[in-house]
Amino acid sequence: MIRAILDGCYKINPTDVNDYISIGGFEALKKAINMEPLSICEEIKNSNLRGRGGAAYPTGVKWEQAYNIKGDEKYILCNGDEGEPGTFKDKLIFENLPLRLIEGMTIAARVLGAKEGIIYIRGEYAAIQKVVNEAIYNAKKEGYLGENILGSAFTFNIKVLTGAGAYVVGENSALAESAEGKVGRPRMKPPYIKECGLYGKPTLVNNVETFTTIPYIVSKGAKSYRSLGNEASGGTKLISLCGNVKRRGVYEIPFGISIKDIIYKLGEGISLDNKLKAVHIGGSSGSIIPKELIDTEYCYDALKKINVSVGSGSILVIDDSVDMIEYLLHVYKFFFHESCGKCTPCREGNKQIVNILEKLNDKKGTIDDINTLERLLDVMKNASFCGLGKTAPTALNSAIKYFKEDLMKGIEVKR
Repeated sequence: MIRAILDGCYKINPTDVNDYISIGGFEALKKAINMEPLSICEEIKNSNLRGRGGAAYPTGVKWEQAYNIKGDEKYILCNGDEGEPGTFKDKLIFENLPLRLIEGMTIAARVLGAKEGIIYIRGEYAAIQKVVNEAIYNAKKEGYLGENILGSAFTFNIKVLTGAGAYVVGENSALAESAEGKVGRPRMKPPYIKECGLYGKPTLVNNVETFTTIPYIVSKGAKSYRSLGNEASGGTKLISLCGNVKRRGVYEIPFGISIKDIIYKLGEGISLDNKLKAVHIGGSSGSIIPKELIDTEYCYDALKKINVSVGSGSILVIDDSVDMIEYLLHVYKFFFHESCGKCTPCREGNKQIVNILEKLNDKKGTIDDINTLERLLDVMKNASFCGLGKTAPTALNSAIKYFKEDLMKGIEVKR
C-alpha cells in the first residue's frame, strides 16, 4: 500500500535532514517555491483533502481564503494539541516524521507569505518537543527553514510552544489564546482566526496530519493522492485503533475500507476472543455505533449517511464485557473535567449528565432521568459557546439511539 503520510516511518532518523531527503523529503518544497500560491491552493483543492483535526473543512479552500485576506503579517499555526481521548496519530508524526510536518508548514507559509509559524504541542507530549526542536534546528541549518530558504527571497521560521493539558485548547481560537500566553478559552466569532488570529493577525490553523499530507500532494499531484482512496473521499487517513482489539496502533488507511476490515483485518479481531458490542468513532466527542453498522465504509460520505463523522480519526472498539452506562460515565466525567466553564450549557450540562449517569450506574435511575438527559443534550448541542459543548452530546445521543436498553438497565426496579 502506498503511504502518503507515513512513508519512511521507523526507517529513518526523524531529525536527520539527509535521511529525510533520501525518501523524497523537501522535493515538494523545492517545487512549491517555483509555483504560484494560487496554483498550490488549486492542487490541494483538487486533491479533496479535508482538515484532519475533526472539522473536515476543505483544506485547499481554507488556504485560498487565507491567501486572499489582506495583511502585512500572517501566521501559520499547527494544532498539535491532540487531546481527544483515543487519539494518538499526531504523536507518531511528531516522533517519527517531524521534517515532513515542517515541510508542509513551510509550503503553507510560501502560499500565505507568512514569516513565522508555531507548532503547538500538547503538554502531555513534553518529551516530544526535543525531537521537533532538533528537526527545526537541522532544517534551518541545511537551508530548508529560516532566512532565504533554498537560496530564494523566502524566509520562514518555526518555534514550538506547549500547552498545560487543557482539552478545550484543541479548539482553534482557544489554541490561539493559549499560544499568546493567555487562558485557553474560545473566542467569540466572527472575526474568524483566518482574519484575526495570533496577535490579531490573519492566521492559518491546520492539524498536524493535514500539514504532513501536503508534501505528497504537491510533489505527486492531486490526481495521484485522490487515487489512493475512493471516489467520495480521496486519499488516505491516519486512524488510532484502540480499545478491545488485538492489534492496537496507528494505521494509514485508504478511504473506502470498511470499519469491519479495520477491526478484523488490521486489528486482528476482538481481544480475549470476546464479541464485538460497539465502536466509538472519532474520539469521545464522536458517535457510538452498534456492530450491525460495521460494514459501513470509512469515508466522509458513507459515515455521514449514518450520522457519524470521521472526527479525530480514533476508532475505539468496545466488546460485550463493557457496561455501556459505566463507559459513558467515564466519557462524561472527562467532559465535565475539561469544560472551561465559560458557558452555562456546557459547564452545567456536563455536570448534570454525570449526576444522572451515576444514578443509572447505581441502578437508581428513573424514566424521567432518561428524558432529562435528552433535553440536556439538546440544549448543549444548540446553545453551547464552542465545539466542546456542541459535540459533547454526540456520544450519549448515539447511545440513546442504539443502546437505550442498556441505559434502561440503570432504572430502579421497585417492588
